[in-house]
Amino acid sequence: MEKSIYSAEYQQLCRLLRELRQEAGLTQVQVAERLGVPQSFVSKYETGERRLDVVELRHISAALNVKFTDLLSQLDLDL
Repeated sequence: MEKSIYSAEYQQLCRLLRELRQEAGLTQVQVAERLGVPQSFVSKYETGERRLDVVELRHISAALNVKFTDLLSQLDLDL
C-alpha cells in the first residue's frame, strides 16, 4: 500500500472533490467561504498538495451539499 499523498487513490479523491465542486456550480472561493478557510486550502487539496483527514473530508462534503456516504461510495478504490 502506497502511503504518499501522490498515490493513485488519493489523486482519484482529489479529482472527485474537484468534479463535485464544479457540478455544484461552486468556485474554490465559495467552498472556502463555506468552510471558513482560505481559498488556497481548497486549491491545495484539489491538486493533492494537501492531505485531508476524515473530519476535513466530512466538512468538505457538507460544503458541497453531498452526503458523506455518497461521496465515499463514488470512490472506486481496490482495497
